[in-house]
Amino acid sequence: MKACPSCYRLFPDDGGFCPIDGSKLASTADLSAPSDPEDKRVGRAVCQGRYRIYRRVADGGTGRVYQALDTREQRGVAVKILHPEVAMDEISVERFKREYQLSKSLPHNHIVEVFSFEATEDESFALVMEYLEGEELRMLLKREKVLPPERVIRILSQVALGVQAAHDRKVVHRDLKPDNVFLCHTRDGDNVKLLDFGSVRDNSEGAKKLTVMGTTIGSPFYMSPEQAQGLQSLDHRADVWSVAAIAYEALTGRVPFEGSTGPAILLAILSQEPKPPSELGGSHAVPPTLDAVMENGLMKNAELRIATIGALVDGIGAAYGLVGHHAAWATTPQDQLAHEIKDGLPRALAEHQKMAAAGASLKDMDAAFKDEKAFNDDIVMGVPESRPKWIIPTIAVVILALGAVIALLALR
Repeated sequence: MKACPSCYRLFPDDGGFCPIDGSKLASTADLSAPSDPEDKRVGRAVCQGRYRIYRRVADGGTGRVYQALDTREQRGVAVKILHPEVAMDEISVERFKREYQLSKSLPHNHIVEVFSFEATEDESFALVMEYLEGEELRMLLKREKVLPPERVIRILSQVALGVQAAHDRKVVHRDLKPDNVFLCHTRDGDNVKLLDFGSVRDNSEGAKKLTVMGTTIGSPFYMSPEQAQGLQSLDHRADVWSVAAIAYEALTGRVPFEGSTGPAILLAILSQEPKPPSELGGSHAVPPTLDAVMENGLMKNAELRIATIGALVDGIGAAYGLVGHHAAWATTPQDQLAHEIKDGLPRALAEHQKMAAAGASLKDMDAAFKDEKAFNDDIVMGVPESRPKWIIPTIAVVILALGAVIALLALR
């Protein structure tokens, strides 16, 4: 392995120069150990000397992530070590351990690969994972605000494939948000890796529950109504809601439900309806064909919600004029998806306008049927509204005629 002498990023042996700062790479065997006055772990080896830490990567709510050299396998890895206060909480440690167990049992191209769960020398715990180069979707949205539909659809198609692998095992992620969607950039577009399976709900038979009834886990902006209420009936459709909220934000630049505090956000989720994305994202050319898809994805009643993330993404793609399904779009180059949207969206909009016109005609007809003045005073929809004045004399004449006929027959 090689490392950059300036930023201490790790690279394979065939690397020549650091793409970040241009420094010439050096062998890790020849490079002096890094140091960080704010973090004594940097430059040291942890977990019985196996992982030598080269630099801090990020801080999260539960732990700090480092890039490290696996001295046994000679590969770069990411090591997430719990914060001291978190390491003292048994439930947090158990959840951290379960993240390892579940991730290890869910090998998938779009789920981060987890290698081991180990104790550290400073009385904490470490989760060792594949090291990913790229950025979280959250960072991309902070910078760009709104993403082109072809990029969103490719990203969400891969999210759907990764999450479905968990759902097939009755595992609900429960914390899908832009922070946990990692983007590795490639020539064809983003390659997604799903992070953080520490908040999952395992609905499989006999699974151990780590959440107290009535409590909530997840980010408020992307939390389904049933999750906000801490309902025990929560299932995979909570993840469908979360992905719908991510899609809404990525395409419009706004989350579907807003609030200045966590409780205010949850109240909005439980009591309000989101604005149609075409209304909120009009300046970003969000088409009206997307409105019904988002409405179905954000249904408060899980029974009425789109059943799977794959079906949700299929609906989003169709709203932009794409033909096919998410499994194909996940590997389609982003530029090709952009070309297909450019060709297909006008057709989708024309069909939408045609259906809207047909719906308007039906509404006009319904209104006409409700207008009493549009019909004869005596007849409404083929049924007498009231007894006409002529009906009694007519019946009397008919009875007299029948009587006369019977009398003539009797005389014969």
